[in-house]
Amino acid sequence: MNEEQLSKRLEKVASYITNNERIADIGSDHAYLPCFAIKNKTASFAIAGEVVDGPFKSAQKQVRSLGLTEQIDVRKGNGLAIIEKEDAIDTIVIAGMGGTLIRTILEEGATKLSGVSKLILQPNIATWQLREWSEKNNWLITSEAILREDNKIYEIIVLEPSEKPVVWTKQEVFFGPCLIKEQSAIFKSKWHHEAKTWQNIIQTISSNQPISDENQAKIRELEHKIALVEDVLK
Repeated sequence: MNEEQLSKRLEKVASYITNNERIADIGSDHAYLPCFAIKNKTASFAIAGEVVDGPFKSAQKQVRSLGLTEQIDVRKGNGLAIIEKEDAIDTIVIAGMGGTLIRTILEEGATKLSGVSKLILQPNIATWQLREWSEKNNWLITSEAILREDNKIYEIIVLEPSEKPVVWTKQEVFFGPCLIKEQSAIFKSKWHHEAKTWQNIIQTISSNQPISDENQAKIRELEHKIALVEDVLK
């Protein structure tokens, strides 16, 4: 993977950067995504943010090697703290982290979201955390994608600020409002697999008698999740 050929996952993330945008890529690693967006003229300016020294230096080296230092500013810092008002960032990208961590970054950097018109988020796990955050903070999910790469399934969600209250059903938070409607083959495969895994866990717990109150609660939780999956996929 490089700035010319992104991974399938990052290529899909980059496809949502479309209109000469000013982007901040949080956790940019080698800055491949900002470099790709600048070279393809879908972004006019980019911040590549890294909190770890190694990836920060790698991103600096990558941007310098391509002669993009005027258009891409590599910054070291935690989360959205690297963004300044004068940057006029309109699109924030956070990809390749857990949903809980991305949510924490958004919550801790809430003041930095003023003026931002798009969030492109790609959590590796717990996407529901971001849908729940979107409802509580009035960000509308305008697009979602689900894809498979290297035998892993990834979800991407795109959000825009909403003037009206955002309300999702329990199913929409768990599965994704757009993904439920699309019902792609990968979506169905993922949730069939998850339900089967949960059923196996229930069987394992149930085989150990007597069942503790804690494990009974776990079984009820898993049975509820399985019922949600069956209802969505029926």
